[in-house]
Amino acid sequence: PSELALVRMSADSKLPAAEKRNYKNVVDCIVRIGKEEGPTKLWRGATPTVIRATLLSACQMGVTSEIKMKLIASGAFGENGQMFYGLPMLFCATMCSSFAANIVSNPFDVLKSRMQNMPIKADGTALYSSLGDCFTKSIKADGVLVLWAGFVPAFVKLAPYTVISLTLVDKLTKAVTGKDAL
Repeated sequence: PSELALVRMSADSKLPAAEKRNYKNVVDCIVRIGKEEGPTKLWRGATPTVIRATLLSACQMGVTSEIKMKLIASGAFGENGQMFYGLPMLFCATMCSSFAANIVSNPFDVLKSRMQNMPIKADGTALYSSLGDCFTKSIKADGVLVLWAGFVPAFVKLAPYTVISLTLVDKLTKAVTGKDAL
């Protein structure tokens, strides 16, 4: 519900005055969605959200690990990739994994946002009946590249998070266990 409220409130400011929902705050948004659309609609977009999160995390960790192994084998960052405590190698690996993760997860982010922002008619019917319906209608209306709309801002947001979090995980795991995390 909080994810839905975030998306709805962010999009509300961009709507024409006649279409604005004018939520007062997050609580008002969640309560109104529950009352006006039904309590189960608070989880609208949950499926693409879970798929996106799963793909994003798997891609971040898997690609980081693979690239890290390739960089160590290349010797480009010193013996066992330990030049400057391995930070340059981790930076390169995590930046590449962030880019790959964004390519894989962005379509689900777009579909999630479209499902969460879709207009609901007075009779309660929605523009999209399912994730597949949203996918099909979005591509028909805007072309396949719509699935990567907002790629650059998403990457700019994701890259620092990936670099910092996976570097910390790797370094803290190494300090505690003596083994690499990724």
